[in-house]
Amino acid sequence: MTLKNRLGGHTNSYHTYSLEEALEGIAAAGYRYVELSAVRGWTEHVPLEADAKELGRIQRMMNSLGLVSLSLSGHSDLTTKEGLADGLLAVDLCERMGIGIMNTAIGGHYSEDEDEDAFMGNIHELADYAAARDIRLGIEIHGEITKSGAAAIPVLERIGRPNVLINYDTANVEFYGDVKAVDDLPIALPKMVHCHLKDKRGEGRVWDFPGIGDGDIDFARILGIIEKGGYEGPLSVEIEFLGEPWPALEEVNRSMKASHDRLAALGLS
Repeated sequence: MTLKNRLGGHTNSYHTYSLEEALEGIAAAGYRYVELSAVRGWTEHVPLEADAKELGRIQRMMNSLGLVSLSLSGHSDLTTKEGLADGLLAVDLCERMGIGIMNTAIGGHYSEDEDEDAFMGNIHELADYAAARDIRLGIEIHGEITKSGAAAIPVLERIGRPNVLINYDTANVEFYGDVKAVDDLPIALPKMVHCHLKDKRGEGRVWDFPGIGDGDIDFARILGIIEKGGYEGPLSVEIEFLGEPWPALEEVNRSMKASHDRLAALGLS
């Protein structure tokens, strides 16, 4: 199996570390691409209010390490006007950095108590703002309303914007949706713009997201489904461990490299 997808490392895997440490670890692990995190109150590797000087500094850091940005994680609570404002800032960052995909979620990083009508009151403005800048939005498999590909498809149909698609997450679908990614992924594939490759240990609501190959998800089958389904979009490795406190930097680096090497052995590079 040889897949054409670009494979990146997600800086959120370095949640409690600096952007410099994240980029250095991702590059040293063998990745050529990166998903940058700009999530207020969580992982603010790219500040939402970054000025041109700061963005230039970040771009030079990536250039020096041979990294190219795949996407921006710009999660905010899109059921609120404050969250919409942050979403618009994240889209601005994408435009300024030349990034074509902005990942988000209905209730942001934290919320599962989601108000779908409130979300619908905001998503069209964000979608149109993004479309005017040639940016696609990936609604993550996360929370209750988009807990699986099967649940997300009717939400996309209700939104009715061609640039609003799915950011699939191979572990979140088990954590939130209580279904296996190998069963649900084929449903999501036609509407996927981005995919988080994330492993999981334990059943249901067990927060244990180790490196690729250290959990229970069958990534050989996942990649086979992706290849058979013709999805050639970006893939990003995200490791969230046991949550806070995060492991030592050396362990994060080891997990990122092991994840890269295991995926490379399955046909990704």
